[in-house]
Amino acid sequence: MIRISGLLLCFFLAMSGSSMAQNRDTSTVKKVRFTPEQRADKMSDKLDRRLNLSKQQDKDIHVINTDITQRMEALKRSTTLSKKDKMQQAKALNEERNQRFKSVLSADQYKKWNDWELKKKEQMEARMDKKQQKRNAR
Repeated sequence: MIRISGLLLCFFLAMSGSSMAQNRDTSTVKKVRFTPEQRADKMSDKLDRRLNLSKQQDKDIHVINTDITQRMEALKRSTTLSKKDKMQQAKALNEERNQRFKSVLSADQYKKWNDWELKKKEQMEARMDKKQQKRNAR
């Protein structure tokens, strides 16, 4: 009786372990894609926390972010534009965001935001350089 109980216990533990492993595998397959509105919400929340925005600034920044992210999404989905044209228009949209932010943020807030953006850009370029070096090493 004790042997059978021990065998059953081992069997159930083995089965539960394999089912948990399967659950982990299927949960990592789906990549979460945010809508433009969700991205705008996330960006606006980050800016609010980092720059301590007033309620009116928060509303204005959210409107700007929503507009730019929606237009950026439409640009990404465009099948009529070349890659070069898409990149130029994306750059123009980012420049428009900068100008619109400048009119909403105080000089100190804008400087903090701009410094943060430059730091993110440098980090992204460093990651891209690292990837390129790995490709070249192959």
